[in-house]
Amino acid sequence: MSSIYDEVSESDEGPAFTAARPINDGASDSESDNSPLIHSHEEEKEIDGKFPKARQILGLMGFLGFANVYAMRVNLSVAIVAMVNNTNSDIPDFDNNTDVCPLPPFSNSTIPDKNGEFNWDEATQGIILGSFFYGYVLTQVPGGRFSERFGGKLVYGYGVLITALFTFLTPIAAQINIPCLVIVRVLEGMGEGVTFPSMHAMLSRWIPPMERSRFGAYVYAGANFGTIISLPLSGWLCSLDFMGGWPLAFYIFGGLGIVWWIFWMVLVYDEPKKHPRISPEERRYIEVACKTKDQDRDNDDYVPWKGIFTSVPVWALLITQCGQSWAFYTVLTEIPTYMANILHFPIQQNAVLSALPYLTSWIFAILSSNFADWLLRRQHVSQLTSYKIWNAVASIVPAVGLLFVGYVGCDKVLVMFMLAGLGAAYGGVYSGNQMNHMALSPRHAGTLYGITNAAANTCGFLAPYVIGGLIRGRENLTQWREVFYLAAVLDISGSLIYLLFASAEQQPWSTVRGSRLSRN
Repeated sequence: MSSIYDEVSESDEGPAFTAARPINDGASDSESDNSPLIHSHEEEKEIDGKFPKARQILGLMGFLGFANVYAMRVNLSVAIVAMVNNTNSDIPDFDNNTDVCPLPPFSNSTIPDKNGEFNWDEATQGIILGSFFYGYVLTQVPGGRFSERFGGKLVYGYGVLITALFTFLTPIAAQINIPCLVIVRVLEGMGEGVTFPSMHAMLSRWIPPMERSRFGAYVYAGANFGTIISLPLSGWLCSLDFMGGWPLAFYIFGGLGIVWWIFWMVLVYDEPKKHPRISPEERRYIEVACKTKDQDRDNDDYVPWKGIFTSVPVWALLITQCGQSWAFYTVLTEIPTYMANILHFPIQQNAVLSALPYLTSWIFAILSSNFADWLLRRQHVSQLTSYKIWNAVASIVPAVGLLFVGYVGCDKVLVMFMLAGLGAAYGGVYSGNQMNHMALSPRHAGTLYGITNAAANTCGFLAPYVIGGLIRGRENLTQWREVFYLAAVLDISGSLIYLLFASAEQQPWSTVRGSRLSRN
């Protein structure tokens, strides 16, 4: 039986506009089928709702949510520099070693960094920085499944809220003892762990396929924006005397996360049909473009686990994300320490410059995603080719940049240039593998993202441990080159595997329903 609106299908090899189109029952099938879907961009704007569109509100709130959680994640990377008493650290004397960068000359304008109150060595700092990822990895898959079954609004919203509450408690936990701090960081990670899978599940229901590269870049680029704001602001807060300085970095960002949660609960809904303020035009446009039917959700309790874990494209996706994550977290968690202990930047300047890769990544993500969607609309490239091109940009270029960071040594200008360049290239990931999950299985996009992101973020807590083991208090250029070379090799290797085995086609196991299996 025909519905009031036609379904417009989308080819994996060639992009096509999708829109809701009334059926003329008096017209022949051929006339109906041959009628153009979209004549112009002006008509497209008319059929997908009026400003402000409900999905634009979702995008804005999602962007701010990721900005909040990343601000709360990375502030410890800067704050730990101010928290640790480096005068008591057991670091060898390299005064006679040429494998170190010279200290900058002291002047009357130089403000020395304050020494912190905690006597934590490199290994202890690695444990503290890595503990977040124990919880973060643990809730990835449950976050995706809960979002597919019950909707992403509550999962995403409460994930950010839990992260905010435990961020607020971080200074108190640090004052008690190290185990207490580690537990708080694990719980904070558990809250944040559901955010990416739940947002992926929401985007698969809200965003038409031809908008996903651009829209995904806008939303997920909030992570870069939060890092850009958090790193320099945390550095400035750590330099203050008020309340000890560094605790403010946790109190302020934790409080902002709680405020954001209130607006999220009021403004956002799980899917178009549940939104009370969405226009009828926008709802029809989304439901037809995303091929959303009520019966598609009837058997969402079934997950084809065997199909997923025996799928070569899924493994290619997982491996490339692992390589990228190792490189990403090397920059995210360790560059502030490298800039403080090797390049000898004061903490405020350190924090500002550490944010530079994320600023360039944010800008390039927006530009590249718009260009990627333009190429798809013009049918210059297939969806698969687009994924591979942008994933290679996001993997190989940053890897080469890390190699050069190790090679240029103490040249601060060149180091910052390399970090800015590798950060920009990483922004291409949003047009690359980050949208690939929805192509492989729209119904299980949240679960797929949870699986691959859990594996990738295992590198989040392995990287600080491995780096701490490589450095072992030996803060010199040779040891840090090993850190950067390892990250580059892993990143390039993952990209090559993705180039060989990636796919943009919906997988056969994606369409299997639990009820059909039970009949067999």
